[in-house]
Amino acid sequence: MLSATYEKLLVETLPQIIETEKQYREIGDRLGDLVGKRRSHTRDETRLMRLLDLLIEDYDRRHRMPDEDDTPAEKLQFLMAHSGKTAVDLFLIFGQRSQVSEVLRGERSAPIRPGLSGSCLA
Repeated sequence: MLSATYEKLLVETLPQIIETEKQYREIGDRLGDLVGKRRSHTRDETRLMRLLDLLIEDYDRRHRMPDEDDTPAEKLQFLMAHSGKTAVDLFLIFGQRSQVSEVLRGERSAPIRPGLSGSCLA
C-alpha cells in the first residue's frame, strides 16, 4: 500500500487553530487514529502528528484552568488574560498603580475589600 503524502494528509485532516470543543475532539480523534496505527509511521504522518499535537497543546494552553501550584499573581494573570482585562482595570479596583504592579509581580497580596468579589474580572 502506498503511503499518503503530507499534502494529502493535510487535505484529509484540514488542520486549523482549534476554537471549539468539537474541533478539539475531531483533531484529537484524528491524532489518536494516526498514533494507534499498528505499523511504523511515515515521515509525512509524523509531520502531521506533530502539527496536530501543537494545535492541541495551543488549545489546552489557552483554555486550561490555573494550576493549584500557581502563585496568586499567576492566577490573577490567568484570569486577566481570559477575561480580557488589563492592569488599568485592576487600577480601578485597587486604587493605586503601584499596588497593581506589585500584585502582578507577586510582591504583594491583593487587597481584600468587603463586598469585592472575583466577579469584577468577569
